[in-house]
Amino acid sequence: MWRNSVTLSFSSKLLASSSSANFNYFRGASAFSIFAPNAVVDHPISPSHQRFYSSSAAPSPSPSSDSVIKLGFLANKTDGFKANDAIQIARHYGRCYWELSKARLSMLVVATSGTGYVLGSGNAVDLAGLCYACAGTMMVAASANSLNQVFEINNDAKMKRTRLRPLPSGRIGTPHAVTWAASVGIAGTALLACKANMLAASLAASNLVLYAFVYTPLKQIHPVNTWVGAIVGAIPPLLGWAAASGQISLNGLILPAALYFWQIPHFMALAYLCRDDYAAGGYKMFSLTDASGRRTAAVAFRNCLYLVPLGFIAYDWGVASGWFCLESSLITLAISAAAFSFYRDRTTQKARRMFYASLLYLPVFMSGLLFHRLSDEQQCLAENADRIAELSSFPEDATESGNDDMKRKFRYVTSSPLGRPPVAYASIAPFPFLPVPSYVDQ
Repeated sequence: MWRNSVTLSFSSKLLASSSSANFNYFRGASAFSIFAPNAVVDHPISPSHQRFYSSSAAPSPSPSSDSVIKLGFLANKTDGFKANDAIQIARHYGRCYWELSKARLSMLVVATSGTGYVLGSGNAVDLAGLCYACAGTMMVAASANSLNQVFEINNDAKMKRTRLRPLPSGRIGTPHAVTWAASVGIAGTALLACKANMLAASLAASNLVLYAFVYTPLKQIHPVNTWVGAIVGAIPPLLGWAAASGQISLNGLILPAALYFWQIPHFMALAYLCRDDYAAGGYKMFSLTDASGRRTAAVAFRNCLYLVPLGFIAYDWGVASGWFCLESSLITLAISAAAFSFYRDRTTQKARRMFYASLLYLPVFMSGLLFHRLSDEQQCLAENADRIAELSSFPEDATESGNDDMKRKFRYVTSSPLGRPPVAYASIAPFPFLPVPSYVDQ
């Protein structure tokens, strides 16, 4: 009896305090009554019941099932409100971080970096290393984009397409955004330094500085900012190549060159389409000083033509097969045709068509480069096949001259009795021009 009295007294006090503190608990009670039809929690408490609940001195029977259900509902409702608040806060800041990082643009940067990593990997691609390189690139790109928005709050507030970003709209504070940018930038650079190499980390850090502290303020000073921005976009594939190979070689510059020349027509089309917005924001874009648009279209068309020989260079340097040379030439001629059409008829429709053509060009180019790329072994076999073909007429000359020793050594080159392709070469007197395996005398 005492236990029941104490329980009911505590329960009634908790119920009275909860109901007086927050009347909204009873607003959602009807939804609960669907799952517990015996609990009448959506009706007001009668005066007699109020007097009953306020008295705890006299003995009373055990609490009814209705009281137990009410208490359980209120406790669960409090936990539910806390959980919902936490979810809403997480969604809010997650959305702000997503927009500060310009996540879709950052993922494009990661795609170019990952392509560079695969191209620089040689025969086998280290998947763990690829993931680390992409994650580090994503963090650094997010940091650079966030700092870009921190420096351009006032400018973004004046432009229609940017005034709803987190900082101009007041959804997040500047100190918070700076803290976010610094955290992910340092973390991304450290990840590349630890899991890749210092060369890749240095490229990432230098690109962050170039984008946030050179390109961003230059947008309000001089139209040359477009070409500086193109350099920023060309570094990520070089970063990926350096992360995979640990060095910067001539072959690794093909994709960065494609990124550089591709960005010029891409930016020119965008700047032409958004001329009024850029003027309102106070940006010094190239298209704003070109009322007719002729020079803007000419620059775009010229840089499209610079893309034409890249497919042949990739084939000639042994990076990709001959099929890529053909495919690259076709898609480059397509984007060049769109740029030439814009040059002849400088309208918004033609500029938008060139912009869409540029969006299509880059993924097709990178996909073709990955699909037709040649590994180190394939490059060696191709080179050796060419060398052996060049020497196909040499045995006859050697026979006519009576040089039996040289004839024997040439048969050794072509037959490769050790079961290894003749990759390493050395010279044998008296014919220094003849490549033979370095393990001939072993």
